[in-house]
Amino acid sequence: MESPISMEKAKEALDGFKSQAEELLKDTGKVEELLQKAEEKVKDVPGVGAALAKFPLMISMIRGYITKEYTEVSPKVIITMICALIYLLSGKDLIPDSKPVIGMVDDVAVVVAAFVMVDPELQAYAEWRKANGKEG
Repeated sequence: MESPISMEKAKEALDGFKSQAEELLKDTGKVEELLQKAEEKVKDVPGVGAALAKFPLMISMIRGYITKEYTEVSPKVIITMICALIYLLSGKDLIPDSKPVIGMVDDVAVVVAAFVMVDPELQAYAEWRKANGKEG
């Protein structure tokens, strides 16, 4: 099944939140609030387990970055991931969430696009977690 959202459209959606993500990254408390809301929202997305399998890793990596536990990543990578979370929670969707099932497709597509864009960094973080006994 082909996605109704192209990778280019998903990247444009992410870029639309760049300045908001950069500003948000300056406030650890607000980032943590965003992470908690995103975790809750993803719980409600039916049937996308494989597509969002890296979501907990992404949340953990952002937390590690803002708490200074994991800093071996470019702020640009963190901003890309925060853009995806802002998109997920903003309500400014390419397809409104009010449309049953299809309304969540763009949310998943944008988050997956962020995963694709930052995959090497997510893999490096996963390896760092394993090497430092942080898996759980």
